Amino acid sequence: MNKVAAVKPLPNYELLLTFSNHEVRRFDVKPYLDKGIFVELKDEDYFRKVALCMDSISWKSGQDFSPETLYLRSEFVGNDGGLGFRV
Repeated sequence: MNKVAAVKPLPNYELLLTFSNHEVRRFDVKPYLDKGIFVELKDEDYFRKVALCMDSISWKSGQDFSPETLYLRSEFVGNDGGLGFRV
């Protein structure tokens, strides 16, 4: 399983993620914004407060995604070259 090593919020409700296999991927959160607990993420200030949590990401009110979901539903952007680069 690939673990999330770094996260950076981007405009338009996207996240730039670096995984433990050194891949950098872009995850689009927009499809989730009208669903249950994720509605709170529509607040852009709150959305930008995403943090690493137990090999994945989460927000203060408990919204989270599994590392598997983030990896499988994200778009490959590149890799960090194995240099330990963090977004």
